[in-house]
Amino acid sequence: MGKSKIEYFSENQNKLAQFSKVISHPARVAILEFLIKRKQCICSDLVMEFPLAQSTISQHLKELKKAGIIKGKISGNEKCYCINAEVWQTIKKELNLFFNQFEKNKEECCSD
Repeated sequence: MGKSKIEYFSENQNKLAQFSKVISHPARVAILEFLIKRKQCICSDLVMEFPLAQSTISQHLKELKKAGIIKGKISGNEKCYCINAEVWQTIKKELNLFFNQFEKNKEECCSD
């Protein structure tokens, strides 16, 4: 969807779509799961864990960081990454609100 159309949708709809787009790649989901388990890591940890090139992992980290889902701090020559807890909670809240809409309005669906 072109950027010129996003103004027709609510802020929450745009946030949810942006988050969904960022995690739409299985490598990013795997990276997030890895960070959740490990609490933090450096890029080389991910390179050893996944069958992806360092440049590919760096690109995925860049996208996750740009969306604010992860944050990183420089430690010597390496960058340490972790889940941004504040953003994670916001995303969790938005997804819960989205999915709970169905529960509130659950009726019999049209039959096949």
